[in-house]
Amino acid sequence: MKHGIHPDYHPVVFQDSATGRSFLTRSTATSDRTTRWSDGNTYPLIAVDVTADSHPFWTGDRRVVDTAGRVEKFHRRYGKR
Repeated sequence: MKHGIHPDYHPVVFQDSATGRSFLTRSTATSDRTTRWSDGNTYPLIAVDVTADSHPFWTGDRRVVDTAGRVEKFHRRYGKR
């Protein structure tokens, strides 16, 4: 690899805003916020809205969102063929 052309790849803690669960991984993302991890080291902290811990697909929380009666509109248009 050429030196000086790649971004800094370092350990970062990502925290799920919905559940509060955190995980340590490596990333090029940076943050001014930091947190102390269980190994005693301090890492940048990046808060994210959705992770596999809170995403409906992975948690099994399936929801049907019917905005503006789309299901009824479909049934009126095509019936129960």
